[in-house]
Amino acid sequence: MADRGLFGAIFARGGADTGDQAWLAAMLHTEAALARALERAGLAPAGAGAAVTEAATAGTIDVADLGRQAALTGNPVPALVRALTRSVPADAAPAVHKGATSQDIIDTAAMLLARRALAVVAADLAAAADAAARLAAGHRDTVMIGRTLLQQAVPVTFGLVAAGWLTGLDEARAGIDRVRAGRLAVQFGGAAGTLSALGADGPRVAGLLAAELGLPLPVLPWHTDRLRIVEVAASCAGAAAVLGKIARDVTLLAQSEVGEVREGSTAGEGSTAGEGSTAGEGSTAGEGSAGSEGDEAGPSGPADAPGQREGPRRGGSSAMPHKRNPVAAIAILGCTRQVPGLLATLAAAAEQEHQRAAGAWHSEWEPFADLLRLTGSAASWGAEMLAGLAVDAARMRANLDATGGLPLAERVSGLLAPTVGAIAAHDLVAQASAQAAASGMPLRDALLDVPAVRRRLDQVGVTVAQIDAALDPAGYLGAAGEFVDAALAAHRAAASPAVG
Repeated sequence: MADRGLFGAIFARGGADTGDQAWLAAMLHTEAALARALERAGLAPAGAGAAVTEAATAGTIDVADLGRQAALTGNPVPALVRALTRSVPADAAPAVHKGATSQDIIDTAAMLLARRALAVVAADLAAAADAAARLAAGHRDTVMIGRTLLQQAVPVTFGLVAAGWLTGLDEARAGIDRVRAGRLAVQFGGAAGTLSALGADGPRVAGLLAAELGLPLPVLPWHTDRLRIVEVAASCAGAAAVLGKIARDVTLLAQSEVGEVREGSTAGEGSTAGEGSTAGEGSTAGEGSAGSEGDEAGPSGPADAPGQREGPRRGGSSAMPHKRNPVAAIAILGCTRQVPGLLATLAAAAEQEHQRAAGAWHSEWEPFADLLRLTGSAASWGAEMLAGLAVDAARMRANLDATGGLPLAERVSGLLAPTVGAIAAHDLVAQASAQAAASGMPLRDALLDVPAVRRRLDQVGVTVAQIDAALDPAGYLGAAGEFVDAALAAHRAAASPAVG
């Protein structure tokens, strides 16, 4: 954790490493693959590829030194090439960076970073979706109040809420997978996209380089066609949007006055619909478990004996010991709130001049890496949060019952409409609802005990049993159960390998 800095456990958890060392490793991997491709094409002496690969993996090149020298050339590749050239035998030196330009190395490194980071994001999204599926199945018929515009609306089920999370996660993962499969590509065009330094051998070397790296070969170099970068960013932004929506729901449902869900203290704790584990590196219990509001940190040792001071716990507050903050949800939102601005920067940077951009390309590097990192962190937090989410079905029912039946007013209107007409039914129930709200009485009492309303009900033949049935929230869930089943079926289909 120490090498991630003060905020790394929150904003850089999971396996989506896009830090300086990861960039350096990806650039060196590209340079080594190019040397091997040149040797395979007969443009470098035998053994040159192995020599450059050995030097590239030796770990002797200093990131800080490259950073200092980057100020002289506008990017770190020239200094990297000099350092790598000094590290190989003299007869292998001509194979270093031959035919390439700095943008080839950085853009290809960006694709390698994205390939690894997106794989981790996809795995964590899959784990989060599996956890959401367990919640949806386990709470298919758990009735709760639906809320629109932050106000109580009509009954729904928590299974339907979780099914909404599930479909979002599955669709976000599908978007990530589409980009991973079809939009990552090697970059190799030389000085101005013609590979002129390699003559007629340029396209063949490009193909060999792509094969060495396991990246697709594009139709032509994409130095100033930045759609690939934008599509990677957009797929991450989509995943972040889904994760942010789920996290916001959790923060609202976990409010003290609502209390319908709570996070587990550690990964997997408290889920009433089955327990699960997260996917991806770093998605372990306890990682990033600092609380919010300036919570005090410190190592957690063995369990304290009776009377000893307890160590930090997930969700605690430095000032208010009674609190249990939804830390994972808060951390997700801390990550996802940063993503739209990064996407906007990358989209704006796509307008690039001629064959090489003056500044726009350079403006991509940090936002691209940050976006991958933050999306990966949010996905890792999301997998843990959903695996450990505890659902309080009794509190959900209590909150629903506390409305006194008012959310069922729409159903009562529907009961009356065939007899008195839709407008008259609406006005009658609205009168009863206003009476109930003003006096604090349940809607049932306003319908049955207010003389003017009761007379109208009796006149049209509506019985007490019919009113009671209309005010039963379990009978006014529409297609909620069917929708949950459909989401679960789609999730199972998406998780199954294709046949044929």
